Amino acid sequence: MEETSIKHREIVFDSNHPDPQQGKTAALRLADVPGILDVQVVSDTAILVNYHLLEIDLKQIEDGLIDAGFHLNGRLIYRLKRALYYYTEETERANRGCCETDPNCTRKVFIERYKQIRHGCRDDRPDHWRRYL
Repeated sequence: MEETSIKHREIVFDSNHPDPQQGKTAALRLADVPGILDVQVVSDTAILVNYHLLEIDLKQIEDGLIDAGFHLNGRLIYRLKRALYYYTEETERANRGCCETDPNCTRKVFIERYKQIRHGCRDDRPDHWRRYL
């Protein structure tokens, strides 16, 4: 796996929530999610998440947390950061051959890489020449 496809992001939660330790609860919830490599609790309302971009992105992680009842911090700076991360990660995944609806993106990336490599399993002759021999 390429080092550039591993992302490190901070997720900050709203402090006005019935669970005063959303960070610890979210870290426990995210520990077994495929694609997430590591979750560290920074404070009661913040966590650091390391994940593999070709398997999962920040939008999917945060949407899952919101669906589970967590409240993300809604301050302007955090909303701007999230929007920037969503855009850049979506663009990077698209450039690597992943689309949002494709659950098996990593396999396609390796298949495309294999097709690009020059090896003995490829016949460079045009199709109409191969039929004659």
